Amino acid sequence: MTPQTPTGHTAPLIVDFFHDVVCGWCYVMSPRLRQVAAELDIAVRHRSFVLQDSRERIMEAFGTMEKAKTEILGHWEACAKQDDEQRIDIEGMRAESFEYPSGLAGALACQAAHIIGGDAAHWDYFDAVQNAHLSQHRNIGNPSVLLDIAVDLGFARDVFASRMNSEAADSRVQADRDEARKLGIRSIPTLIVGPDLDRLQTMPAPALKARLQAVMQNA
Repeated sequence: MTPQTPTGHTAPLIVDFFHDVVCGWCYVMSPRLRQVAAELDIAVRHRSFVLQDSRERIMEAFGTMEKAKTEILGHWEACAKQDDEQRIDIEGMRAESFEYPSGLAGALACQAAHIIGGDAAHWDYFDAVQNAHLSQHRNIGNPSVLLDIAVDLGFARDVFASRMNSEAADSRVQADRDEARKLGIRSIPTLIVGPDLDRLQTMPAPALKARLQAVMQNA
């Protein structure tokens, strides 16, 4: 039976979207999920999943920062082939001199947006940071860049900076990471859906819509 709200209306399906600002597959998936969520009246909750939270973790994963950038841009090539709008600028990022950033600063900034404006603000900010990273090849490991993006979206710079550097933002990031570990999530994007905690990953919008409709019908 589909759950009902106190007024008798059908409650929307809730999807938990685990993502990282530096994840190319998340960039591919986010607009598809936006489209399907609007069509099906689905509520999306945003969860931070930081692949590597520091330069040291990147070094552990790839050996050197140079190897990290080379291998990650190889992943970008696969993502670019699947991106519906061909937005990913691989050569632009390859030409940049800064080291490939970890996703932690971006996750904290996304949680700052969430504290200020909830899931909708989180999503808008997440998409803007991903665009800056994958399409504009900006250094989203730089807090000033993250604040510039926030201002472009209409946030007050000083308020956003305060939230981004707060214990509340850090706690939200850590809580999401703890939840991901509890669920055994190892790759992103991952969508956790419905009472059976179905797991969906990158797929075309029509397939995503069909899968979510099936969950809604069986809920």
